[in-house]
Amino acid sequence: MAESQTPHIAILTSPGMGHLIPLVEFAKRLVHQHCFTVSFVIPTYYSPSKPQKSTLDSLPTSIYHSFLPPADLSDLPEDSKIETTISLTVSRSLSFLRDALKSLVAKTKLVALVVDLFGTDAFDVAREFDVSPYIFFPSTAMTLSLFLYLPKLDQMVSCEYRDMLELVRIPGCITIHGKELLDPTQERRNDAYKWLIHHSKRHRLAEGIMVNSFVELEAGAINVLQEKEPSNPPVQSVGPLVIIDPTRKFDGWDCLKWLDDQPHASVLYVSFGSGGTLSYNQINELAGSRVGNE
Repeated sequence: MAESQTPHIAILTSPGMGHLIPLVEFAKRLVHQHCFTVSFVIPTYYSPSKPQKSTLDSLPTSIYHSFLPPADLSDLPEDSKIETTISLTVSRSLSFLRDALKSLVAKTKLVALVVDLFGTDAFDVAREFDVSPYIFFPSTAMTLSLFLYLPKLDQMVSCEYRDMLELVRIPGCITIHGKELLDPTQERRNDAYKWLIHHSKRHRLAEGIMVNSFVELEAGAINVLQEKEPSNPPVQSVGPLVIIDPTRKFDGWDCLKWLDDQPHASVLYVSFGSGGTLSYNQINELAGSRVGNE
């Protein structure tokens, strides 16, 4: 491992690829721009996938990684939502994480543990080693603002959010209908919602939050998040964090040929993340509403 006096950061990421990709780019920035060394510690509940392995194996030599032993989720109902599965995987891997951090403390100058939005249960383990806990929020600043506001909203509203008559006023964001809130918030009796509330409350225990967005895109939300609130940790926008591989060739892609033929600034790019899917009708509805608003 690298020089023991170099500040070292441990990153605990959720299982799967969705949060790993921006965290990998964040780790590269920490290494190349701030001279840290980094170790990824990855909880699992299944065998690591080939994309995970290839992504991690391609990292610079100053970024290390290890997979924790699989968590036992045999008692989990088959219809459990992904938020529940991920949260339980992390919480049931804390003993393995403790061993990993103990090893890092012995070998490196470990200064921080960075987790994603579902990793807040790891804060207690970080405190055992006097390691500062931070959150990397891989989604938008608006979603982070909702996360921090969710405990208050939960107390204020008694019905299902989709049944609300009043609009939801997320700090720093546009008002939206309750039915437009995140999918796991729509069934408040479901364990997935309970886990969201659990993590949103624990976000305040972090010493800081890095959000994968930037002021030019979400000025309102980021400005409100960066206002000093006694109950909220400092928030820093660090986005956009996207895969940048100068060796990758895109020649011959029909979609890029089509894009090159379009007038400048005439195309709107919309991403729904690695788990987002839309039906044919929904895509047409989205395109039609955009054209109608021009």
